[in-house]
Amino acid sequence: MSLIGSNNTTRSNAGSGKRLWLTLGLPPVIFLVVIVLASVYFGAVAGAAGTAVTSTTISEQVTQATPILLLGVQLALLLLLWRTLRAEGVSLPDMGWRVARGQQLWWEVGLGAVIGVGTAVLYFTVLSPLMEMAQRTIGDYVPAGELFPALSGSILPFFLANVLLAPFVEENLYRGYGLRGLYGRFQPPLAIFISCTFFGLLHWTGGFWYVLLTGFVAGGIFAGLVAKRGNIIAAFAAHLALNLVEFLYIWLWLSA
Repeated sequence: MSLIGSNNTTRSNAGSGKRLWLTLGLPPVIFLVVIVLASVYFGAVAGAAGTAVTSTTISEQVTQATPILLLGVQLALLLLLWRTLRAEGVSLPDMGWRVARGQQLWWEVGLGAVIGVGTAVLYFTVLSPLMEMAQRTIGDYVPAGELFPALSGSILPFFLANVLLAPFVEENLYRGYGLRGLYGRFQPPLAIFISCTFFGLLHWTGGFWYVLLTGFVAGGIFAGLVAKRGNIIAAFAAHLALNLVEFLYIWLWLSA
């Protein structure tokens, strides 16, 4: 089984082009709307309490609430995914939630988990330091070293958002529905590039370098697994393993 398939077969299943681009483009906008609403809320609460309202204090409160905002975003994306799949008449098996003949479920899960843990180790030992170096030397709209403190603001919502929801929601959006639709319109390398771009843009709050890192390193690995294995299960397992290791790292870092 392959999610790429022939052009004719995939085009017939690719769904509405307008809905495809809307589904891929809306997530970062939803993230922006959630942040704006949170800023307005914190400003209103401070004003009602007679506290001086400044952009700095509101920014600090939004940063502290990042895990809760992430949870809200993931729930909104889950709703977006559900509405899209319902409108398109697409099922989870259609998006690759099944193994092909000759494949074993345990192997797909295990392969993805090993790759996900390896990606996490690479991220924390090599890629994250390189990203911070680029932020300090070249620049970024998010200061170096601010990502982990923001994520560790509230550990339970962060676990719910980043471990329980994000792998399932994001893999279905970007590799299941999105990549499947893009394969019907572009050659596989370009389809994967577009999917990685939109996946990176979802993570725009982490900064420019974080967009590149998540989009084209993590996203490229996940998309490569989908293309190679012909299912979404290995990519989901890799994403879950990566995010779980990230959660444990941040949890231990917070405890320390």
